[in-house]
Amino acid sequence: MIGLIIAILIFNFIAFKFNRVLTLNQIVHIWCFTIAFQTTFDVFIEFKYQAYWYFNKEVDWAGEIPHLFVVPPVNMIFLNWFPFKGTHVKKAFYIILFVIAILGYEMITLFPEPWGYFHYGWWKLWHAAILDPILLLILLGYYKWICRLEKRSICQ
Repeated sequence: MIGLIIAILIFNFIAFKFNRVLTLNQIVHIWCFTIAFQTTFDVFIEFKYQAYWYFNKEVDWAGEIPHLFVVPPVNMIFLNWFPFKGTHVKKAFYIILFVIAILGYEMITLFPEPWGYFHYGWWKLWHAAILDPILLLILLGYYKWICRLEKRSICQ
C-alpha cells in the first residue's frame, strides 16, 4: 500500500501541477473515460479470466484505488505532453517511451507488499507491452473526439 500511496501522490501532483494543455472539462472527460474503460476491461481480464489483480483476487474497495487515482492522472500526463503537432516519428517515439515508462512502473507494482500491490495470474509483461500502445491510441482518439465536440459546443 505504501507504493500505491506514493504513486497516487506523485502522479496526481505531476498531472495537475504541470498541466498546460487540458481544460477542466477535458480532465473530467479523461478521468471518467479512463475509469469506465479500465473497469470494463478489468471486469473480464481481472475477474473473469484472472489474468492479473490488485491486492487480492476478490472484488474489494482497495482494488478500486488504482482505477480511480493512478491511471487517470497518468493518462492526463500522457495527453499533456503528447506532441500533437509533431511528426509521426516523434509521436511514435513518444508512445514508445511512455509505454516503457508504464512497463517500468508495472514492474515496480509487482514488488511484494508494502511497495507492490499488483499480481499476475497468467498475464505477463509482454501482454502489457503489446496492449498499452493500443490503449494509448484509443485514449488519443477519445481526446481528439472530445476536442472536436468542445469546438462545436453551443453551451455558454
